[in-house]
Amino acid sequence: MIIALVQIPLDGPKRDHALVTAQSVEATKIFHEVKGLKRKYFLNSEAGGGGIYEFATREDAEAWFNDDWSDWMKSRFGVRPTLTIFDNPVVLDNEGDEVRVDGKLITPPWRKGAETA
Repeated sequence: MIIALVQIPLDGPKRDHALVTAQSVEATKIFHEVKGLKRKYFLNSEAGGGGIYEFATREDAEAWFNDDWSDWMKSRFGVRPTLTIFDNPVVLDNEGDEVRVDGKLITPPWRKGAETA
């Protein structure tokens, strides 16, 4: 799994929650069919906005974050974002009470007799 962190530096105070929510919901039209995109988290803070993207593969992430992507983002937000792409080998899901390694479910180490990857 691949995680991409996009940060959009914006001047001024934190953007209004209702406005950001409305804009983000509208933007889901853009992202719902992106190949390999499993999840996107829309972010808002005093430092600006951004997103966390969960992709199935690095190839899918690189296809989305192509050479034209930074220009497209600048046209939307007036600034170029920063992009960092991470490999994500281990996921802890507290809601599901599970741990995955490279996408495969393992017995969590806190369970009696657990084996780790």
